[in-house]
Amino acid sequence: MAGDEGAGTARLLESVKALRSAVSDTTLPLDLPGAPEARSARTRLLDQLDDYVIPRLTALDAPLLAVVGGSTGAGKSTLVNSVVGREVSLPGVLRPTTRSPVLIHHPSDAAWFSGPRVLPGLARITGRHSASDGPGAVRLVSTDEVAAGLALLDAPDIDSVVEANRDLANQLLAAADLWIFVTTAARYADAVPWELLHDASERGTAVAVVLDRVPAAAVDEIRTHLASMLREQGLDQAPIFTVVESELVDGLLPRGQTERLTAWLAALAGDAAARADVVRQTLEGALTSLESRTQALVTAAEEQTAAGRALVHVASAAYEEAAAEVQEGMVDGTLLRGEVLARWQEFVGTGEFFRQVESTVSRMRDRFTSFLRGDPARADDLGEALQSGVESLIANRAELAAGSVSRAWRTLPGGDQLLHSHPGLAGSGKDVDRRIQRLVRDWQGDILQMVRDEGRDRRTTARIMAYGVNGLGVVLMLVTFASTAGITGAEIGIAGGTALVGQKLLEAVFGDQAVRELARQAREHLTTRVDELYAAERDRYEGAVTTLHVDTQQTEQLTAAVRELEGAR
Repeated sequence: MAGDEGAGTARLLESVKALRSAVSDTTLPLDLPGAPEARSARTRLLDQLDDYVIPRLTALDAPLLAVVGGSTGAGKSTLVNSVVGREVSLPGVLRPTTRSPVLIHHPSDAAWFSGPRVLPGLARITGRHSASDGPGAVRLVSTDEVAAGLALLDAPDIDSVVEANRDLANQLLAAADLWIFVTTAARYADAVPWELLHDASERGTAVAVVLDRVPAAAVDEIRTHLASMLREQGLDQAPIFTVVESELVDGLLPRGQTERLTAWLAALAGDAAARADVVRQTLEGALTSLESRTQALVTAAEEQTAAGRALVHVASAAYEEAAAEVQEGMVDGTLLRGEVLARWQEFVGTGEFFRQVESTVSRMRDRFTSFLRGDPARADDLGEALQSGVESLIANRAELAAGSVSRAWRTLPGGDQLLHSHPGLAGSGKDVDRRIQRLVRDWQGDILQMVRDEGRDRRTTARIMAYGVNGLGVVLMLVTFASTAGITGAEIGIAGGTALVGQKLLEAVFGDQAVRELARQAREHLTTRVDELYAAERDRYEGAVTTLHVDTQQTEQLTAAVRELEGAR
């Protein structure tokens, strides 16, 4: 049976360590409404796992650690000194006190506390008090006045005005097998102590209460009231030790005032079974609380993941819409307006074009061809106008997408935080214009290569040579965008003529099926390049979310770790 118990403890310890790893890996970087509280809860959970649960499971027979905590001015240090019989913990004269906590133990128990078994994040100090003392260390005091098997730890004030003191006090209380809570007749009903006592009750922590500085005439009344308050919090089993208001003798309380508490602690230290009961109660309570506390962390992590995904979704949707609008702009005729139409008229001859566009196409094609051969500069002008139009369309939709994402992020949880930390996300990438120019030039290169590839046989090559690769490439670009949809007024006739003449010219060179395929490929090549550009723009936003390390798998890891812990228990 002992072997089975040992194996069970080992499995439990491993499952707790796995949970600790999952909690440590959980990140809550987005400044959501509940994030500060969730981060604080995560820190407290890690502290208790590191400072108490794992060390205690590792060494169930280690001495009992009793942490003495309480409000400012409750007399904790004086009480500890009085129990020990000499000054081992320096009472704070000025408030707030910022000295190190003091851990008093029997010399034979020194090995349990000198190393990092408990409170691994705190440095160890020995010797006399000094100005270097602070909340980042714990002062160790070895004395025969404390029985072997039990150590006392004098903690900072739980309501200190110094945040580091408050945080350390909470950390030390979470590391305790036993809380010795010190309060006074004047402050025993204060809210802060009762918040912590409520936590102790929920976690099943063993608690003893010391009611200090009680007027002799009011002992029964105040003690009875305190007992009823403890009962309401589920702490009716907590013993109450009363210290009547007394004059200090050499800085210590009269022995009679601490005799009952001292005897109780000595009896606890000398009774292995009683110590084991306290450890079992507190450890079981801590283990039981892990599930609900981790579930709260899961909820917070899910909110982070959902917020991160929402931010990414907005960016993806904006650039998908931008890509769709560019594709629509390729076929709705808008690229054939303005400068492109003017250059086209120059290319084929303005007056004759309008007079002859409805007559024979063959005569128009001959006219067109003569211009193609005789003045290649006009083809270049037309190509540049098309290039400029495509660049403007892509850049405009990119900027609109960036603005859309920026506006949406300012309304979404975590979005404003990311925009402040990544100011470049308010618009398109700083070099997007250069990349768009490169994109269109590369696409024009695709067009020319397609014309060359299509003219592989001798007959087609001869026709291409007759018209020129560059000129045919410009016409293919024109035909790729030729449509009268969305064009109004006189532009319809011009665009219609553009489509008709260009289409017939290319068909004469390549054939009608080949022209349809070339136009389709040209649009496809441009679409692919635009998609890649917009994907890079979108990735700036996704990258900003990723840099915060919002892990979409962290909730699954936490949930799995809790299930394993429950199985091990």
